[in-house]
This record gives sequence, C-alpha cells and structure tokens, in this order.
Amino acid sequence: MGTVTLRWVEGKLMVGTDTHNHSIVVGRSPENQDEFVGMKPSDLLLIAAAACASYDVIEILAKQREPMQDFKVFCSGDQLPDPPYSFTCIQLHYLVYGQVNDERLKKAIQLSEDKYCSVISTLRLGVPVTSDFEIIKT
Repeated sequence: MGTVTLRWVEGKLMVGTDTHNHSIVVGRSPENQDEFVGMKPSDLLLIAAAACASYDVIEILAKQREPMQDFKVFCSGDQLPDPPYSFTCIQLHYLVYGQVNDERLKKAIQLSEDKYCSVISTLRLGVPVTSDFEIIKT
C-alpha cells in the first residue's frame, strides 16, 4: 500500500508528497484566504480520476498501435452548495487527436473505467461517473 504525506505550511497552505517523493502545493494563500496558490483538494480528486483513466486508455491505445497524436481529458464535477460540498456527479470528456478508431477508443475507455482505474472504481461507489469522447481526425 502506498502512503502519501501532507505537510502543513501555514494558514490553509499545505504540501502533499506522493509515494515517489513528488510534491504539489495544496490550498489557500496565508495572506489572502480567498486566493488559492495551490490546488483545491476537490480539484485534486477530479485530476486523480482523469489521470487514472487516462493512464489506462493511453496504454491500451498504444498497445493497439492506434495513431494518437494528442490526448486530453476534461473532468468536471457537480458539488452540493453546502458543506461538505459532496460531489453529486462526475463527467469525463476525452478529446483524442489522430486517426484513432472510434470503437477501439470506446472499448479502451470502457476497460479503464469499468476494470482498471482504481480511482473511478472507488468514486463510483457513491458518485455517478459518466464519460464521452471526441476524436479530432488530423
């Protein structure tokens, strides 16, 4: 099991360090509490979902030798307006550039989201996760 570390800096500013000693700034400015100088924790959750799924999709398409030239995922989530601001749904939109086969991309996304991605698998227990994709043939 991997362990990450979150270290308080000051105010609501922290530094998170992963299992490979990579760090990211999280939180608000100590001087201006309304200004985020690091990532919002809720945004980190969306990034984790997008990154986890992307890792799998990219790997599957590469093994299939699909001619992908670029790849982006836009991940958004609706949250309740009051604390604890729980997510009520999460949506991933995959944007793939290249002469990628539609059915292979669809299958790669399905495999990632239903079988391989631990983040989406965990989130899906309490939050609906949906996705779609778009291919820009270049």
